[in-house]
Amino acid sequence: MGPEHRYALTATWLGNRGSGTSGYRDYDRTVRLESAGRPDLVVSADPSFRGDAGRWNPEDMLLAALAECHLLSYLHACVARGVVVTSYTDDATAVMRTEGNGGRFTSATLRPRVVVAEESMIDDALAAHDDAHEWCFIANSVNFPVHHSATVTASPAPS
Repeated sequence: MGPEHRYALTATWLGNRGSGTSGYRDYDRTVRLESAGRPDLVVSADPSFRGDAGRWNPEDMLLAALAECHLLSYLHACVARGVVVTSYTDDATAVMRTEGNGGRFTSATLRPRVVVAEESMIDDALAAHDDAHEWCFIANSVNFPVHHSATVTASPAPS
């Protein structure tokens, strides 16, 4: 196994409305995430769990981590394969199932739409998704399937 990489942050609950957790409806789910050298991120729970719909929640952030990790791994794979990516957009989705007081994600699907510089790069660009899936640290860390359904097109030649 290779070198270890360590990560640290501070999560501070900001939701005490004066009576703490005296009841399920008596506290706010707002949390501040801090990490040295980065802007703070104020997050909440999913609205289904009494959170603020206007804030990122842990479920959103897990899906975002999967999508970004695949994107970054994919860009690396494309460089290694000699593919020039000019655009990348992913409409990612995930399914979480609640069970009693807990739950778990059951799947995620990444739907990258990629544009490459030349039509001759399309096959390698599609294959690079397999590399990215294999290399993605986050996808390799979760216990549910992460699928990808990618499309790749070539940008029109300049006239």
